[in-house]
Amino acid sequence: MLLHMASCENSARNVEMVNANGLGRGRQAVLYSPGKLEMREVELPKPKAGELLIEVKCALSCGTDLKTYKRGHPLFPTPTPLGHEFSGIVAQAGPGVDKFKIGDAIVAVPSAPCMTCFFCWRGQENLCRQVVEHIVMGAYADYLLLPAHVVARHTFKKPSDVSFEVAALLEPLSCVFHAQEMAQVQSFETVLILGAGPLGLLHLSALKARGARRVVVAGRRANRLRAAAEFGADDVIDVEREEVEAVACRLNSGFGPDVVIEATGQVAGWEQALRLVRRGGRVVFFGGCPSGTSVALDTRRMHYDNLTLLAPFHYRPRDVAAALAALQEHALPGVERIIDSRRRLAELAEVFALLERGELLKCAIVP
Repeated sequence: MLLHMASCENSARNVEMVNANGLGRGRQAVLYSPGKLEMREVELPKPKAGELLIEVKCALSCGTDLKTYKRGHPLFPTPTPLGHEFSGIVAQAGPGVDKFKIGDAIVAVPSAPCMTCFFCWRGQENLCRQVVEHIVMGAYADYLLLPAHVVARHTFKKPSDVSFEVAALLEPLSCVFHAQEMAQVQSFETVLILGAGPLGLLHLSALKARGARRVVVAGRRANRLRAAAEFGADDVIDVEREEVEAVACRLNSGFGPDVVIEATGQVAGWEQALRLVRRGGRVVFFGGCPSGTSVALDTRRMHYDNLTLLAPFHYRPRDVAAALAALQEHALPGVERIIDSRRRLAELAEVFALLERGELLKCAIVP
């Protein structure tokens, strides 16, 4: 789940991939303007000190990539490469890299904090300026260059019994773990998730693994609601057929949900979450809304109903470690079902069309 900008320097380097060292050539998907996606053949870069060049084995589709493809993104100046959830194999290692060697299967997340700034010293590494300014883009490609700061802190050897596809879930799962660590859901609590997309389903899977007593998912489209039921939702609400507020108010013996997780990224969803949570409950604004939007806050309800509002962004190293451990330990059974389609790199534009129509949850792009 990517919410902020790619480094212009890294983007340009990945787009151009200019190098005179004869490492060969590869394809990379580049967005030139909204809806104009081209597959370029580019020279492969020779990794510098601390860097890795990886052969991409899987890149997963993401809602942010789809939105950028459809209408552009103010933080991603075009031309820009796309794709940031990935796993692969080390093709070349730069000087000074001793944790990895050619042929190692790896998984990484596309950002890493500096660990020395104001926010890092306060345990808020997700707010580090380096995280948003030097994020890796360009995983929809045959090869991807990983910068030294990501290699040093957030690149790992892939567990041998975890597929490349499941390993590529590490980035969105890290975001989910950060949100749930903030929410501190207790085993006796009832949770309502607004949104049955891939991130809503990851929240559901993680909550059930942690032993949440009751998890209800509200969403639309039969394929997504069916997936929620298969993932263990105690109940599903079809928002096109049922009144969500009427169902929510009956939860918890009529008190309403203890926690509401908003996973649609829509202003209407944020406002609905505020209405649905019980007195003394917690709202997790997980889905990011478009820039410049705002929500109306009932100050009387906020104060007298003692609400707690949480807005987690991105992830910290400890969230990445927890997500990786969950994958290693197979603590999220069936999580691979979130990936419901596989396509070749050349089919990327078709994948975006299918995602826009809601026909896919998450697609594995296998070069």
